[in-house]
Amino acid sequence: MNMKISLIGCGEVGRCYAEALAAAGHQMVDLCDERPTDALRALAEALCARVQTAPGAWLADAEVVISAVFGGVALDVAHRALPLMTPGAIYADFTTANPAHMTSAAAQATAHGVRLVDVAITGGISMTKHKTPLLCAGIGAEDIRVLLASIGAPIKAVGDRAGDAATLKLLRSIFTKGIEALAVECLVAAEKKDLRHTLYDVLSDVDQTPLPSFLEACVRTHVIHAKRRLAEVQEAKRQLRLDDLEPLVLDGVEALFQRTTNALNAETAPIDNTIEGSLTWLRQHAESSRPSV
Repeated sequence: MNMKISLIGCGEVGRCYAEALAAAGHQMVDLCDERPTDALRALAEALCARVQTAPGAWLADAEVVISAVFGGVALDVAHRALPLMTPGAIYADFTTANPAHMTSAAAQATAHGVRLVDVAITGGISMTKHKTPLLCAGIGAEDIRVLLASIGAPIKAVGDRAGDAATLKLLRSIFTKGIEALAVECLVAAEKKDLRHTLYDVLSDVDQTPLPSFLEACVRTHVIHAKRRLAEVQEAKRQLRLDDLEPLVLDGVEALFQRTTNALNAETAPIDNTIEGSLTWLRQHAESSRPSV
């Protein structure tokens, strides 16, 4: 079913989805940007859409309002827009807003009878355009999934709590950026020793285990073997320095293993070695080690 859609924020992300949605037969009702460019006005004319410069009564004409503004102003824009929307409509927030701000905006949306969906972009729009993978969460997530699937966007609904998609994007970044940094530190060292391709063979056993199983095995065995593995990390750091390479990632790795080792040395009770028990124990010590603000 074709939808009436309005857009707030007409940068690269907004324009990308406006064009794709219009091409799929959906009606772009309004394009809103506080400083409309000639290019935006031309796009609006091509899409038979009105140009707006601020949230207003025009928002009531849309079944779906997409916010693609900067993350720093996302909550303010949502607060201004939500009271002006028609009850039952969907507010889809494509920004990189703080997950807590998403939760706050969702509460306001519910008060106005609007369904807020947080949509997290997990790739580079500049490279893959509207085919970039997406996550969505919130009341109305399934409707947004169907809408964006109509333009061929790979999108996955991850629950009915707005903010979860944004949180999952950040958690994904912890993993992917951490792996990226480790790859840089490890492969630079391997290349210097002319062992990079041999290292790939040595690491090939990692490919044989599904990623969730591998990650959970790392966590469970970390609680058991952190003390011994700390010594291995320290030896790896020593080797990097002998090769005139400064360990940066391994400094953080050493600090984490040292924290676990200190906690194990002070522990008097048995630790539940299930994944849930291990994570609970590790979280307690991660929280207790945070400096006071």
